[in-house]
Amino acid sequence: MPDQPRSDITSSERRSFDRLVNFTDAVVAIGITLQLLPIIDVAGPKSGESVWDVVAANSGQLFAFVLSFVVVIFMWAAHNRVFNTMRCYDGTIFRLNVAWLLLIVFLPWPTAMYGEAANDAVAGRGGLGLLYWWTLAAISGLGVWMAIHARRHVDLLAVDERDREDDRDTRGLVRGYVLFGSFVIVGLVSILQPSWAPLVFLGAFPAVAVANRLVSRRNDKHMGTKQEAGT
Repeated sequence: MPDQPRSDITSSERRSFDRLVNFTDAVVAIGITLQLLPIIDVAGPKSGESVWDVVAANSGQLFAFVLSFVVVIFMWAAHNRVFNTMRCYDGTIFRLNVAWLLLIVFLPWPTAMYGEAANDAVAGRGGLGLLYWWTLAAISGLGVWMAIHARRHVDLLAVDERDREDDRDTRGLVRGYVLFGSFVIVGLVSILQPSWAPLVFLGAFPAVAVANRLVSRRNDKHMGTKQEAGT
């Protein structure tokens, strides 16, 4: 059963939570910076080459960097939305957050290896794709876990967030579930058909849109039923 909410928290709990948020943001910033380092080492065009030749020769690395950058920003935004509803944390949130941050700073390594893979066969048989996509899956899964834990332990939530009825939370969880499942599936595809992996991942975006639409329709129908019952 959900915890019974306390009326207030101590000043030390408030400061501790603020420090956790600031520390998390700093580590994410470091993780994003580490993503850029392999790109900095890419040599410029040689004699007779154009910048587009360099881009083409390093397209895999550039793709992995851009994808990881976008995904990390997206997951940080989701993480931020969860923490914006909270006023303090418990041991479970702390441990989940530490694991989430560990994977954020670990991600640049599989990103660099996956991007540097010379061909699809290397990326598939060497397991680089599986490591890369399943690292993203683990980051997504931990984010969903934190969101669920916070909602089940209302003592962690800000007072004005406890009774709020909003489908944004549901849509956020749905996005997390879809992305987690997509990363797991794409990781398996990267072993069987490595060249298909990025294309399969693109299917996650329309899947998220469809899932959000279904959630909104269900919530609208539920609200309509409640209003009819109230009258």
